[in-house]
Amino acid sequence: KIDDVNLGAIKEYEQLKERFDFLNEQRDDLEKAIQDLHKVIRKINRISKERFLNTFDMINTKLEEVFPRLFEGGSARLILTEPENPLETGVEFMIHQSGKKLNRMSLLSGGEKALSAIALIFSIFFIKPAYFCLMAEIDASLDDTNVLRFNALLQIIGDKSQIIMITHNKSS
Repeated sequence: KIDDVNLGAIKEYEQLKERFDFLNEQRDDLEKAIQDLHKVIRKINRISKERFLNTFDMINTKLEEVFPRLFEGGSARLILTEPENPLETGVEFMIHQSGKKLNRMSLLSGGEKALSAIALIFSIFFIKPAYFCLMAEIDASLDDTNVLRFNALLQIIGDKSQIIMITHNKSS
């Protein structure tokens, strides 16, 4: 026995095919957009990696000049904790004072940490000086000898920037 013929099947098929084609087109557009986004992400990552590593190297180069001036010798260097993955890495600040062993910054005394941090900040500042610099008691933990070396570097920065410094140290 043959049942009734569905006369609306052709029209229903055409509507479903139209919807199917529309959804396929939407899927293709989304897949292309995903590919384009991945391409943009790869480009941004490549450029970010290049800029980060270039800046990282410039800071280390300046640190080689600035650190010995503040510590009367020695050396300091930033190192990557995961050099094979620079966009996800951490950065360690390694300090080698004259006559002492190589240390992480976290193992130094308060005054040594402050002076090391100043060396790092000034190294960055020499690479890209700001027009205006505000410092609040940056020299508070420094002894008299270190304050004199700090002030000498501060005068160099003062040639390129306006500096406002809040301090209780008379020599500063």
